[in-house]
Amino acid sequence: MDDLPCEIDPRQRPGRGASRNQTGRFERHAWVGTHDGWEIEEDLPVLRTEVREEQARSLITYNRSPDLPFDRSINPYRGCEHGCIYCFARPSHAYLGLSPGLDFETRLVARPNAAAVLRRELRAPRYQVAPLAIGTNTDPYQPLERDRGLMRACLGVLADCNHPVAIVTKGTLVERDIDILAPMAAKGLARVGLSVTSLDATLSRKMEPRAPAPKRRFATIRRLTEAGIPVRLMVSPVVPALTDPELEAILEAGAEAGADAASWIMLRLPREVSPLWQAWLAEHYPDRAARVMARLREMHGGKDYDARWGHRMRGEGAYAEIIAARFRRQARALGLDRKVSPLCCDLFARPGQAGDQLSLF
Repeated sequence: MDDLPCEIDPRQRPGRGASRNQTGRFERHAWVGTHDGWEIEEDLPVLRTEVREEQARSLITYNRSPDLPFDRSINPYRGCEHGCIYCFARPSHAYLGLSPGLDFETRLVARPNAAAVLRRELRAPRYQVAPLAIGTNTDPYQPLERDRGLMRACLGVLADCNHPVAIVTKGTLVERDIDILAPMAAKGLARVGLSVTSLDATLSRKMEPRAPAPKRRFATIRRLTEAGIPVRLMVSPVVPALTDPELEAILEAGAEAGADAASWIMLRLPREVSPLWQAWLAEHYPDRAARVMARLREMHGGKDYDARWGHRMRGEGAYAEIIAARFRRQARALGLDRKVSPLCCDLFARPGQAGDQLSLF
């Protein structure tokens, strides 16, 4: 379906990352835009963010991936208005019958009963506590959260039962929840990972059109750490021949802001992300497109992406080894290579509900 005309006029997509809206891979029929034949000039409608609600039947998702540091996660939202063109979660929108392209960042799904379902699942007698990850697929602090508050409601449930949580975000809205996160962090129950891809505000705005500016994210790191909430700086993703020269400078800025650890991930282009990324490169950085893709293919055996466990996050070969060595050297010099303490699981108490018998102790 990638050969079908799915490019969207730039006038219709201001502030968006993707330029295409190709039909999802599971659909039998493709939707394409075409001229209606009438020679009448009309203003093209600008794509607006649409939100529909979904009543979740379950919330905690488990994984057995050996290259992930967690085995469970939740997502209060589907899709993400930040619109990061490189987002590896874009292909998940195809499961909803929507496009991983512009649909992913304009047709969002909110799960209003997320907190209630989470509470129910944590109450289950067979539930065994372990750190819960939030933000590993779509950002829980995307603009939609300001109005919906689903992430805050879920945090409230976790705080009530002393459940450990690890959050990944680009959103500065996480500052709103310091009142919940700081007491949790004091008990060893909470940690935040904040992602920064580039220090260049212009590049960031093109690549992550509705995410906060880089300087604003470093200010968020500072606010969180001053409140006693440990923050990991995530240099993610590293883009060959585009953002990789900034690696050391990003780490230095993160250390100055108060981050106590750091990590990095190479750019990943699974499924529909590759054609979306290459269209973005052709539009914004045509002079670097061939070089960027050549470096990526060098790390993946000639392919745009190799999803093998133990390989997909970093790639392999000389270039990947150079990036890894640069990261290790700078992280060590800045004290960001330390092993962080595991989140506490010993305080967990299953959440109660109306009608429960009160404890005597």
